[in-house]
Amino acid sequence: MTTQRVFSGIQPTGNLHLGNYLGAIVNFVKMQETHNCVYCVVDLHAITVPVTVWGGPDELRKNIREVTAAFIAAGIDPKKQIIFNQSQVAEHSELAWVLNCIARLGWLNRMTQFKEKAGKDRENVSVGLYDYPVLMAADILVYRATHVPVGEDQKQHVELTRDIAQKFNNDFSASIAAQGFGDAYFPLPEPVITGPATRVMSLRDGTKKMSKSDPSDYSRINLTDDADAIAQKIRKAKTDPEPLPSEEKGLEPRPEADNLVGIYAALSGKPKAAVLGEFGGAQFSAFKSSLVDLAVEKLSPIAGEMKRLSADHDYVDSVLADGSDRARAIAAETMLAVKDIMGMVRKKG
Repeated sequence: MTTQRVFSGIQPTGNLHLGNYLGAIVNFVKMQETHNCVYCVVDLHAITVPVTVWGGPDELRKNIREVTAAFIAAGIDPKKQIIFNQSQVAEHSELAWVLNCIARLGWLNRMTQFKEKAGKDRENVSVGLYDYPVLMAADILVYRATHVPVGEDQKQHVELTRDIAQKFNNDFSASIAAQGFGDAYFPLPEPVITGPATRVMSLRDGTKKMSKSDPSDYSRINLTDDADAIAQKIRKAKTDPEPLPSEEKGLEPRPEADNLVGIYAALSGKPKAAVLGEFGGAQFSAFKSSLVDLAVEKLSPIAGEMKRLSADHDYVDSVLADGSDRARAIAAETMLAVKDIMGMVRKKG
C-alpha cells in the first residue's frame, strides 16, 4: 500500500504575501496533522526566469531562508515534517529528465501558465520556463506523493503529473509487476484545493491575482509587513460604494468585495456565508476595521517570527540540511526503483 504523503513547494522569489499564505501555507500546516509531509523551497523553479528577475546569488540565498522561515513561523514542525530546498536533492533533476522522455510535447503546449508567463516574447524565454511543469511532476513523483496542496492556478500542472505518472505506469507495466510493485509504481496524485481564499486577488484590482511582481506594494500584504503596514493596506484597499451584500450571490459582480470577504473568511476559518451573515448591510469602513483587527491578530505573530528566524542563518540552514538528508533518502529509493523498472540497473535477483 502506498504511503499517504503530501508534497508541495513555494518558489523563493521574495516578498511572500497573503496569497502564498492563504493559498498554500495554511493548508501545509493543516495537512501535517494527518499526513507525512514534504515541503520544498523550489529554487530550481526560481531560476527559470532571467537572473535580473530572481536577483542573483545573494538574493536567492536570502529568499530561500525567508521561505523556510515562513514555513516554520506559520506552524510547520521541521522535526516532524521535511523542509528542504529542491536543489540539494539531485534526484529531482534526475527524475525530471526521465519524465521529459515520458511526457509529450503536445501536453506541454497546452499549459496555460507558460502562455501567461511567456507573453508575446516566447522565443526569448528559457527552456526551463517551458519545461518546468515536468520538473514539478518530478518534484511530486520522486516522493510518490499522493496529495498536492496547490492554488487553483497550479491544478493543471498536477493533472499533467497524473498523465505522466499514468503513462510511465502503462509503458512499464510488465516490469513494474515483475519488480513486485503491483499494477502501478507511481500513484496518481490528487490536487488539494480547499478554503474560501484559494486565489487571493490584488487589493488594488479584484480581477488580478495578488502578486509580488505588482509595482504597487499596496496591492498585497507581505508576510513581513508589521501591524501598521497591514492596517494601512487594508484601509486603502479598493472597494465599491455599496454596502456588503447579505448573500454570496451578491458578491459575484463585485470582485473587490468578494476578495476582501474571502480574505476575512479564510483568516477567521469561517465560510463566506457566515461572514456575510455577520456583516451583510454594513459599510466597508466598518468591515475593513474588523478585517484589520483580524489580519493583524493572525499575521503579525508570523511576521515577527519570520524576522527572528530569517536572522538566524545557522538554525535555518540546519533545518534545510536535515530536511535535505531526509528527503534524499526517499528520493534515492525512488530513483533506484525507476532505473530498475526501466532496465538502467541490473534486474534484482
